[in-house]
Amino acid sequence: MLKTKFCKLNLNNPTRLASGIMGVNAGQLIRVAKEGAGAVTMKSIGPKERKGHKNPAVIEWNHGLLNAVGLPTPGYKNTEEEFEELKALKKIRVPLIASIYGSKASEFLEVAEYVAGKNPDAIELDISCPHTEWGGTQFACDPEISHKIVSGVKDVAGKIPIIAKLTPAATSPIAVGVACEEAGADAICAANTMPGMIIDVDARKPILAFKKGGMSGPALKPINMKIVYELYGKVKVPIIGEGGITNGKDALEYVMAGATLCGIGSAVYKHGSGVFKKTTKEMEQWLKQNGYSKLSQVRGIAHE
Repeated sequence: MLKTKFCKLNLNNPTRLASGIMGVNAGQLIRVAKEGAGAVTMKSIGPKERKGHKNPAVIEWNHGLLNAVGLPTPGYKNTEEEFEELKALKKIRVPLIASIYGSKASEFLEVAEYVAGKNPDAIELDISCPHTEWGGTQFACDPEISHKIVSGVKDVAGKIPIIAKLTPAATSPIAVGVACEEAGADAICAANTMPGMIIDVDARKPILAFKKGGMSGPALKPINMKIVYELYGKVKVPIIGEGGITNGKDALEYVMAGATLCGIGSAVYKHGSGVFKKTTKEMEQWLKQNGYSKLSQVRGIAHE
C-alpha cells in the first residue's frame, strides 16, 4: 500500500530520515533503516574538516527545534570507513542518500565527484543551510547560483540521482526549484529549516551560541507545505516534503500537496526512531478507512 518509487528507487514506504538527525555515524543510520525508515540520509559532508558551532547549538522550544550545529564534518576524504559500513543498507534494501555542501560551486563538484564514487542511491545538495553564511549568500535564495551548482554536480555524478534542497527563506522558492529542475535535478526537497532566533530575556542575549539558527518542527510545517503545494505542477520531478512531520496525518498532508517522499527529522529527536513505523502505520490506517488501496491515489489530491 505504501510502496513508493522515487527516482527509479524502490522504497518500502515514503518516509525518509532527513539529513542531520541520527545520521552522525553509520550505526545510527542502519538502526533507523531497520526501524522502518523508507530511506536514510547521511549528515552533510563538506570539502574539509569542520568542527561546527559552539554549544548551545540546539534548543527545544514550544513548537519545535532551533539549531545552529554549523555543518560539522570530518571532510569527504575521511568518510571512507563510514561508506564501507553503510553497504549493510543494501542487504535490507533501504536506499542511502548522501548529503553534501560546499562554500562555492567548485567545492560542491569536488565533494560530489568523490561521493559519487561511493555509489550512494542519491546525492542531496545542501544549498540551503540557513545558519552558515558563505560570503553572505545562501545559495538556494538565488535561482542562477542554484542552477550553476546543480548543473555542475550533474556533470560529475554520472547516473546517480541529484536532489536539490530548497530554503523557505528564498524570495521565491518556486523559481529556485524550477531553475534546479532545468539544471538537471532529479528531485526537489522542500524544504530546509527557516532562519530564526530566540532570546533569553534574563541573560539578555540570544540563546544559541551562534545567535541565529534553523527552525524545524511543527511550526515549519505550514511554511514548507505551501512550497510543496506551489511546486507541484510547476516541476515534473518528484518532490520531497519535509518540515514538522510527527505523525501519519502530517505525512499525508504533504502527499496530498504533491510530495512523493516525506522527510522526518525533528520528530526523531523528540520521539525516537520508532516514529517511522508509527507514521507509516497511521498512513495505512487512514488510507484503508477512506477506501484507498495505494498512496499514489491521494498524491496531489489537494489540487483537485
